[in-house]
Amino acid sequence: MGRPVTLFTGQWADLPFEEVARLASEWGYDGLEIACWGDHLDVWRAVEDESYLQSRLDILDTYGLGVWAISNHLKGQAVCDDPIDARHKAILPERIWGDGDPEGVRRRAAEEIKHTARAAAKLGVDTVVGFTGSAIWKYVAMFPPVPAELVEAGYQDFADRWNPIMDVFDEEGVRFALEVHPSEIAYDYWSTVRALDAIGRRESFGLNWDPSHMVWQDIDPAGFLVDFADRIYHVDCKDTKRNTGNGRNGRLGSHLPWGDPRRGWDFVSTGRGDVPWEACFRVLNAIGYDGPISIEWEDAGMDRLRGAPESLRYVRERLFDPPEAAFDAAFSTQ
Repeated sequence: MGRPVTLFTGQWADLPFEEVARLASEWGYDGLEIACWGDHLDVWRAVEDESYLQSRLDILDTYGLGVWAISNHLKGQAVCDDPIDARHKAILPERIWGDGDPEGVRRRAAEEIKHTARAAAKLGVDTVVGFTGSAIWKYVAMFPPVPAELVEAGYQDFADRWNPIMDVFDEEGVRFALEVHPSEIAYDYWSTVRALDAIGRRESFGLNWDPSHMVWQDIDPAGFLVDFADRIYHVDCKDTKRNTGNGRNGRLGSHLPWGDPRRGWDFVSTGRGDVPWEACFRVLNAIGYDGPISIEWEDAGMDRLRGAPESLRYVRERLFDPPEAAFDAAFSTQ
């Protein structure tokens, strides 16, 4: 089998894990990128209870599915975020939220991510996908004027909180793939460079490539792959459709809900948006990426029971293995 195509279960966490596995298998997915929320994967139980861990593996085996990555975005978000508020309470379990004291929430979230690395190792998985949060995302508009020292302090806060986490990842032989995404310490091209520098470019800290967040910021997703070739540890396929040009709809979304036609962009089923998928798959071949291609289906305008299999068909039709000379000379020294 070539590169496996998996389904990210984060948007399906309202369903039991076994039901999602059944659906994915019937549609023809090779495996799952398992979210660590809902009842899909409890990392504490996975580390401490062998029977629980085996129950997850048994479900995958029953439906002929593999797992190459697990994801813990929601808890990772709380590691660096400032402020910690009602938004976090809504996405965090009680064991992490506790009394809501912000620093306590951050510490407990960090312990959860450490345990996620341990759970991944027990599952035989070498990649954890997730968010880091950011103490400085709130300054993204840069007004009132933000002193350079304040921005630098945010990157230092990220390094101080994540280096101890990555020490555990190193011990377990697991990599962390940060999804470059608005509200994270790395949300575009240059903030990605700065985040990697801040954490000392340690080998275990890399990137999850999701082009949807790049397209709406006018960042070339294929060029991003080229420049960060040695840090692409996981791939999520999610598409974006821009809806600008009428003089009203802006890229920032105007605080309108997902799917509102007045937004300047929205997530759509893979292949229905503006991501140049063939160019991106060709670059993935050129840089030698051989990991999973995970479909993160998210489209407020389409029923997911139609959208998830449609996205799989689209990717299967365009995902081709590289020729025998897999590494183009231009990338062989990346």
